[in-house]
Order: sequence, then C-alpha cells, then structure tokens
Amino acid sequence: MDIEGFVRRSMKKEIPEEEIQKLLTERILDIKNIDSSYAGELAAAVIEEAKITSGLEGDLFNFEPSGVTMGEFGVGSRGFGDFYAHRKIAHVIGKTNAAVGVDQMDDGGVVKAGDQYVITTVDGMHSRLSDFPFLAGFHAARATLRDVYVMGAVPVGLISDVHIADDGDVAKLFDYTAGITAVSDALSIPLLAGSTLRIGGDMVIGDRMTGCVGVVGIASHITARSKTAPGDVLLMTEGSGGGTICTAALYSGNADVVDETINLNFLKACDRLIHSDVFPHIHSMTDVTNGGLRGDVHEIAETAGCTIVVEDEPLRGLIAPKVLSLLDKLGIDCLGVSLDALLVIAPGKYADEIIRVVGEAGVAMKKIGFVREGEGAARIIKDGIEDAFCPKFREAPYTPLKKVVDRKGRDFEEMKQGIDRAADAAKAKKERILARLK
Repeated sequence: MDIEGFVRRSMKKEIPEEEIQKLLTERILDIKNIDSSYAGELAAAVIEEAKITSGLEGDLFNFEPSGVTMGEFGVGSRGFGDFYAHRKIAHVIGKTNAAVGVDQMDDGGVVKAGDQYVITTVDGMHSRLSDFPFLAGFHAARATLRDVYVMGAVPVGLISDVHIADDGDVAKLFDYTAGITAVSDALSIPLLAGSTLRIGGDMVIGDRMTGCVGVVGIASHITARSKTAPGDVLLMTEGSGGGTICTAALYSGNADVVDETINLNFLKACDRLIHSDVFPHIHSMTDVTNGGLRGDVHEIAETAGCTIVVEDEPLRGLIAPKVLSLLDKLGIDCLGVSLDALLVIAPGKYADEIIRVVGEAGVAMKKIGFVREGEGAARIIKDGIEDAFCPKFREAPYTPLKKVVDRKGRDFEEMKQGIDRAADAAKAKKERILARLK
C-alpha cells in the first residue's frame, strides 16, 4: 500500500487532516504488527511531508498530466496501448547516435565500439511472481539473456535490481538472486553488480517485490528487426513459456506446468546459431513475448516497413504439449500470449541450414511464414484465407484477475491525445533543462 498516495488522494478530497490520520493509522495497522501509537506517529509524519511538498511550482517539481492512467492505457500489458506508449518514450528520448536505438522498438539497444557492437537490454520480473522470488529471478534473467542473444550478441555479464516493500522478508533478496544465478552459472555468464532498495522507502508498506535483470553483450553481426526484408521466411522454435506461462499456471491451480518453463533451450539454440557459419546470413531474430506472436510480428512489420505473413497451420505444434493443453483448458489465445519461442527471419535459401543448426541444440524449429513487399502490416493465413493479424489492446488475459481487467474502457483515440500532450511536454522540459546544463 502506498501510504503517501493515500494521503495525497485524501487531501484532494478535502478530508479533514484528523480524519486522514485516523484512517491511515487503521490501514497501517491492517498491514504492520506495531503499536497503535507508533502507527499514529507514522501517519502524522506522512501527512506532514505530503503537506510540505504540495503546491511546488516549476519544471523540477511538476509534470504535464496526461489524464490517463497506466492501467487504462494498458501500459505493460503488451498490446497496442503499450506499444504506443513505448513509441512515445522513444519520442521523448529523440534521435541518438546508437546503431540500434529505441525508435526501432527492438529487443535491445546497440552502440558501436571500435570494430564491435555493444548490446544492452533489461527485463523486469513478472509482477505476479512477487511471492515466488526464485521463479521471478530465473525468468527475468532468462528473458534479458534472450533479448541480447536475439540481437546477435554473446552475453558477457548481468546486472540485477530488486525492490522489496518495507514489510517484505529479506530472504526474498536471496531467493531472487538464486534464481538469477541458476541461469547465469549454468551459462557461465557472471552476475556483476546490482542494486537493492525498498519500494518507495518508508512510504510503501506490505511485502510486494519488483525488480529487473539487465545484460551486456558484444557482437560483430547485428540481427535487428529493421533488417527484415521481402523474400525472407519466418522460422520459429518450439516454446514452453516463461514468466507469463508460470503465472497462468500458478493462478489457475496448475502449478505442475511451471516445471515446463525451467529450461535453457532458447538460449542454447541462440548460442549455437551465433557460433555457426549460417549466422551472418540471418537478417533478424526476436523472442515471441510482447503480446505473443500477434504483437511481435506487428512490431517487426512496422519497424521494417514490409508485410509479414504468418501461416497458422504449424503454430500449435510448436507449443510444448503440456503448455498448449493449459492454454486450451483456460481459453487463452496461444497467439496473443508470450511463448518464449525464438523467431528467426532470413532468406529462404538458408532456412534448412538454420533449422538443422537449431536442431543440434535439441530444439525443434519450423517455417511459419514469409515476408513480402508492403507497408508495415502483419497478416495471417488460416484455412487458406488471408486476414489481418493484429495485436489487441492487451495481451490475451491469462489469469482470473486479467480476465476481469480485460474489458472495454475509455476511447483509445481520446486517451492518445492526453498521452501525446504529456510526451511532448516532457520532451520540451528536457530541452529546457539541457539548454541550462550547456
């Protein structure tokens, strides 16, 4: 619970200060096993700090509100609202001298360093794995390594960040780290550094955990999304899921499926490809995560400026049987959820060799589509009929809570206006402060 947020909301409602303190004291005691007088002191101190910092003016203290919440716009929910928000982040950052910048919406960023490329990327732990720190660390580490591998890089080191709310058990730090290093030790990629903090310091109570894992890699050949070209084919490996499938399994009472996700198949397949003779001929690679194949193919098509056509027939056969059974049982769209499969895009004449090399790592792979001339569109062929293949507002709902949240909300175009205004204001503020610093 964000106790500072509670106070600020109450102040906006013009609730008397004495009543705010009483209500907040009760909420603190709901969570913390402390003396009531101490809880009252905490409440009073929070109110005092909120009052002191209210009403400050100027660039350093204010931001242009969009009038749209993260949940309303689907930020983090891997649908077209999330994708739009990320493109506005790229708008605020602006053009850089990166070889692959954030504007390309790729899996990682790339800069040139001498005759090599340096690739960095970061992945947050799945928010619903807070009570399962080992799984959170394991899958965050695996996810960030996937992202650097699919850029064509060999990972050389990991970094981690973990935030645990004030009442969280310190043991979560250790279990989370054990999850990360189970992956890093297996692949001989050291965990080099990190940060450990409380969520919101004293202002957030409860035991929620969040965090991320980052990675640095080096490469001589980049497999960026922008290199996708007409005439290429799409090749996809089998996928058994990661944090998303773990969460779907746990919160549907199918915890036995979690074991399906504990493997390094994706990473071993990538490593084998990168060290093969066919690798220089690969144009692009990505992991099937962001809103599933629907989301990733849409983003690749838009970045590369061509049409990508997916063939439906082989797709279900590339999902681990136990995972596919879970998705079918729960009515989850297998094309709209993260499968953690490897997607390779390359000229058709190299397809057989790529499939053979990946097979050497013990991972199955099939052709699932092709690339043709067009204007950044994604299509799907099902039962011989070609149709649009678009991401939805959110990824396929895969927990009971997400099924409740996944309902029509505010008008998207109306929300975009607020998002655009806020992003433009943030960029303008950056330019003002930059001019001052220079």
